[in-house]
Amino acid sequence: MRGAKSAKWVAGAAIIALAATACGGGDSDDSSNASKEKGKPAGYVSLDVGEPQKPLIPADTNESLGSYVIQAVFTQLLEFDGDGKIVYTNAESVKSDDNKTWTVKLKPGWKFHDGTPVTAESYIKAWNWYANIKNNQQNAFWFEDIKGYADVHPEKGDPKTTEMSGLKAVDDNTFTIELDKPVPYFEYKLGYYTFAPLPEVFYKDTKAFGQAPVGNGPYIFEKWDHKKLIQVKANPDYQGPNKAKNKGILFKNYATVEAAYQDLLSGNLDMIRQIGPKDLPKYKTDLGDRTIDEPYAAVQSIVPTFYSKTFKGIDPKVLQGLSMGIDRDTITKTVLNGTREPATSFTPPGVAGNQSLDTDVFKFDPAKAKQLIKEGGGVPDNKLWIQYNADGGHKEWVTAVCESIRNSTGVDCIPDAKPDFQTDLEARDNDQVKSMYRGGWVADYPLNVNFMRELYGTTAEANNGRFSDKEVDAEFKKGDNAATLEDSIKAYQEAEKLVLQKMPAIPLWNYKINGGYGKNVDNVAIDFRGDYVMTDVTVK
Repeated sequence: MRGAKSAKWVAGAAIIALAATACGGGDSDDSSNASKEKGKPAGYVSLDVGEPQKPLIPADTNESLGSYVIQAVFTQLLEFDGDGKIVYTNAESVKSDDNKTWTVKLKPGWKFHDGTPVTAESYIKAWNWYANIKNNQQNAFWFEDIKGYADVHPEKGDPKTTEMSGLKAVDDNTFTIELDKPVPYFEYKLGYYTFAPLPEVFYKDTKAFGQAPVGNGPYIFEKWDHKKLIQVKANPDYQGPNKAKNKGILFKNYATVEAAYQDLLSGNLDMIRQIGPKDLPKYKTDLGDRTIDEPYAAVQSIVPTFYSKTFKGIDPKVLQGLSMGIDRDTITKTVLNGTREPATSFTPPGVAGNQSLDTDVFKFDPAKAKQLIKEGGGVPDNKLWIQYNADGGHKEWVTAVCESIRNSTGVDCIPDAKPDFQTDLEARDNDQVKSMYRGGWVADYPLNVNFMRELYGTTAEANNGRFSDKEVDAEFKKGDNAATLEDSIKAYQEAEKLVLQKMPAIPLWNYKINGGYGKNVDNVAIDFRGDYVMTDVTVK
């Protein structure tokens, strides 16, 4: 991480909502030092986080709003430090001699919030449930490397069994993971929150659990007032290294980022994740040294839906032409007030394997854009739409991108606003996007693999554009079958060059967090994924 505000702990997220993926220490309960924020208990901190798309189950959450809460309540085997290196949390060790069979040893004595022990079986049973096709979990795809996944998650029909053969308990604190084939980066994947364990109470009433989860993380769930707030308190018995230094968190829902910013200025909110375009020109003056202005590992793209009338069977030349019709430099400097860096690849800085593709496809060139679109057969009806969530501060830049495409290529481009992120995601999940959608992706783990396989692989859950290409899948497999982690990263760099030819998305710019915090909190920092390190925040 960069600068004095570098964060130690990461909190993952996949799909980004915004424009930009313990024993309560902290201060005493002395009300003289407490925030005057209405409804907030003393020692708690508050953050703007909207309504999660799904119930709070680790394997059914792959967007940034729900992930903030999931990672407060649950802890998986490992995390990453500010440099992207592995740090063990619930695991004592994760080892493999051949990248195919991995042995996990748990730290003894860990407990769920209901007092029951976290054991090897807590992980095995949870992962089997997550992967089972009948349970319809968004992140089931993450378990496909494990031997026996196809038996619990067949392409068609019912599962043959409820247990993956590759998972075996050795004792209460040890289990083994056998994969179908060696995967040199598999340990990194275990840092994603979807690999969190579950307590036995989950299986008694999964629906109720999703509304009031019982985890093993640094915070204990307290309440969920839908579309208003989610409240968690510090776990007094938490044994992980990322123990909460505050007494709890209020995740507060706002209709717009502008409304959240006004509450920040008035002292009714402690932290804001992203300033909207309207307030970007003045927020540094408003907040002074309480601004957060740092890059992180995420890319903003616009993603074609290959099932749509607009892009079904489209020639990639058309998409390359549309990309060259976008004046990234001007939009990032003006509309986004210099808070983004134009993309030069499909991966962001901050992940291993990031590279500049050294291509004209990401450079503004109206003449070449028109030529490529014509050579590729054009856009059907000469019209496209870009879907976005209106509550995330995207209207201004989506409008600017559409104007750039329209003026430089002659293709009519129409912003398609959905009222909130939840509605936006539901349209993506149900294949209801007219042409394109605003795609933001933040690193789940710090490797280029995460920006390739998890987005553009045919079976990837986050592949909401429904891109499918046998050549690309074959290139990804080369990376998965590489002998070492370094070889895998290099193989995925080569795969990215093929992705550029196929254009499953149009990268726009790399993210920066442009947020800030109020006068009542301190020790505010972000991790390399752009998430606030909530456990470190203290109350003044």
